Amino acid sequence: MRAEPATVLITGATGGIGGALALEYAQAGRTLVLHGRDAARLAAIAAECRARGAVVQTFEADLLDLPGYIASLESAARDLPIDLAIVNAGVSATRKREGEDWNETSRLLDVNVRATLATVAALVPAMRARGAGQVALVSSLAAYFGLPLTPAYCASKSAIKAYGEAMRGWLGPQGVAVNVVMPGFVESAMSRSFPGSKPFMLSAPEAARVIRRGLARDRARIAFPQPLAFGTWLLAAMPAAWSGAIVRRLRY
Repeated sequence: MRAEPATVLITGATGGIGGALALEYAQAGRTLVLHGRDAARLAAIAAECRARGAVVQTFEADLLDLPGYIASLESAARDLPIDLAIVNAGVSATRKREGEDWNETSRLLDVNVRATLATVAALVPAMRARGAGQVALVSSLAAYFGLPLTPAYCASKSAIKAYGEAMRGWLGPQGVAVNVVMPGFVESAMSRSFPGSKPFMLSAPEAARVIRRGLARDRARIAFPQPLAFGTWLLAAMPAAWSGAIVRRLRY
């Protein structure tokens, strides 16, 4: 088991999973650095975390403004050794009948991929210098197999999965743990916008507890819930004709 982190940074803390993670980690003796775009929601989460005894710093930044976001991130983390960074901020998109809108796809890739990699690039040098730290990259079970309903979203989460696994192999021997978090459906605005069925959906607090346990155990992949994780993994493992037929039958 890893030692309990003294300082935890969470991006996308105003979302369903991000907000639940902030509350899950909030306790006396811990500092939280919380990022979000919704100022009112961010202030409310920060207040609840402080009520639980945590010291809280917040910063608002638009991930589409990478220079501004990185400057805010570096400023927030400058005087604090970040023990655990949960890179959670992300957006989703669903294919329309006429196809995917390129402007929406470009925005999704900027937020889900470029901003995620930029966050890691900003935080990892200090962790490597200390020979300690942990980075959790929030991907999705959609990274296992591309769903016709959400092509660009699946592509972005597949990129994060591959990147996280590669970084774990590189940084692990240097004392920096990297974990890929792969949730299924979690009660949130993002899940509610998905047009298909949502089997085995968890509440955000339930998901946060699963993630925290997985990070404490330094699991390479934290994929849940287990039945859906096995099913999506199997789609990737079986012949493409079979998996494609299953996805069509499920109306995904």
